[in-house]
Amino acid sequence: MCLAIPARVVELLDGEQAVVDLGGLRKTISVALVPEARVGDHVIVHVGHALGVLDEAEAQATLALFAEMQRGQA
Repeated sequence: MCLAIPARVVELLDGEQAVVDLGGLRKTISVALVPEARVGDHVIVHVGHALGVLDEAEAQATLALFAEMQRGQA
């Protein structure tokens, strides 16, 4: 099973890279597949690569589902 998670772009870097916020964790990822991504956008991230841009409502709904799943495993 593959898992891609929403993250918010907090900084664009040179070389098609960006820093994203994953629930307080900051990670540098590739945005080569989504050159339209801008600071403040939510992107879907899989293995260090942004695969697409999400609207904020969709990103928040997905994050809420992940949180609900995590609570169910506690």
